[in-house]
Amino acid sequence: GGAYTRFEDLYIAGTRSRLRIAMHSDGGATEYKLTQKLQQPAATQRRITTIYLAEAEHRVFAALPGLRLAKQRHRWPEHGLEFGIDVFEGALAGLLLAEIEAESDEALRAIRPPTLAALEVTDDAAFTGAALAASEPAAVLEYARERLASAQRKKGV
Repeated sequence: GGAYTRFEDLYIAGTRSRLRIAMHSDGGATEYKLTQKLQQPAATQRRITTIYLAEAEHRVFAALPGLRLAKQRHRWPEHGLEFGIDVFEGALAGLLLAEIEAESDEALRAIRPPTLAALEVTDDAAFTGAALAASEPAAVLEYARERLASAQRKKGV
């Protein structure tokens, strides 16, 4: 239950750009965005530039080749913060990722993950949207299972 935002993403081939449609389950206006995320020296830092598009402009970019990914983002309040819980669709169904933004690496590292989190993947580039879109879904899910099993063995679970 609860309101969520459904994202349809296109990672445009040959670029570092993502085309996104954001549809709100509560009836809010659909958003069309073109975003570029440039990696900074620290793995957790990115320079993000977003252009908001009209639907007709979005259709022009949507014709470009690239890799597609769809997910629902649910709000998850915990520890006095609001996490986004991404529930992937299609071949990546079963994969859930929590995300949150912070002002600095220090602030990010100080945030306790939500209790529903079983694994910390902040520093694992395999779980970025572009990497997920480019990877074979079965391989992603197997990798996630292996990482989870390894973490559980370390905890003695």
